[in-house]
Amino acid sequence: MSKELKEKAEAVSADYGFSSLQETIRILLKKLATKRLKFEIYEEEINLSPQAERRYRKMEKDFRKGRNVYSADSVDEFFNQLHKSK
Repeated sequence: MSKELKEKAEAVSADYGFSSLQETIRILLKKLATKRLKFEIYEEEINLSPQAERRYRKMEKDFRKGRNVYSADSVDEFFNQLHKSK
């Protein structure tokens, strides 16, 4: 474990009210061993700038109408299309 990772983990552990990183690890391992460790996966909300929002709305319309959409049957064809779009 890198020193930086350990220091960050110790700081967060203290913020959560644990007396030490060792205590945090002991509690996590005990919960894991007794199948009481819960994980949550959540998506962070992203707020786009008004300019980016307009750009993505236009892209969505183009995709639905089949405009500015390309396909390639090979890697070479794909890279040729990329180079043409510059």
